[in-house]
Amino acid sequence: MNFDNLISAIIYLVCCYFLFWLGKLVYDLIHRDINVNEELVKKDNCAFALSLVGYYFGLVFAIGGVIVGDSAGLIADLIDIFIYGPIAIILLNISTLTNDKVILYKFNNKKEIIKDQNAGTGVVELAIYLATGMIIFGAISGEGGGIITLLAFWAIGQVSFIITGYVYNLITPYCLHDEIEKDNVAAGICYAGAIIGVANIVRHAIGEDFTSWGDSLLTLGCFFGFGIILLPLIRLFTDKVLLPGAKLTDEIVNQEKPNLGAALLTLFLT
Repeated sequence: MNFDNLISAIIYLVCCYFLFWLGKLVYDLIHRDINVNEELVKKDNCAFALSLVGYYFGLVFAIGGVIVGDSAGLIADLIDIFIYGPIAIILLNISTLTNDKVILYKFNNKKEIIKDQNAGTGVVELAIYLATGMIIFGAISGEGGGIITLLAFWAIGQVSFIITGYVYNLITPYCLHDEIEKDNVAAGICYAGAIIGVANIVRHAIGEDFTSWGDSLLTLGCFFGFGIILLPLIRLFTDKVLLPGAKLTDEIVNQEKPNLGAALLTLFLT
């Protein structure tokens, strides 16, 4: 291996760890009222663990978007890393407001996770963080874009999560908010799968090299529409093929103990 390449690789790795540390620092500053060690070690708070793991996963995707791609030279790469990295971290933290104020707006998410230890809410927050990280990855990794395209695609991604939530409520015969508030983890897992699945499709659409807004938005619209159409089809496929003789809705909400296995199967498919 060329010695210069080895040094460059070490520098990139150190930058990645620095950005991850910076992302953790920002999270701790925003959530100063939460004692992370107490929630994880003393209280064994699974809901908070899910949310935190989602944030870390999202952070890894966001940082990956900054690093991946053709090199423009060490100095130019470092400039991009320390411009786009902090922006990506800020956007990732702002995204939780989408979940709090628009998606799961009928209850206080922090209360559900910290006080009630509601793992259903925790897994949805995991999905929002992870999905946002995937969107940021796609927005940064392509060539030809810039800060404006990153901000625009991030905002479009948040809107796509809201639309996904609206459509998901339409195609399910139960109220998502009510089930999650009742600590129905299975319902949260199914919904998390829908968010992550749509985000992955959007990430693929915006991950191509940016040429023009017209081309990018057309591609994004087609891919997103395809993802939305798939949501009811996946539920139908699960009912008829993977769970013959049973209904997914009954497994998720119409029994005393919701079926986590069926929910995880749906998560895998989406």
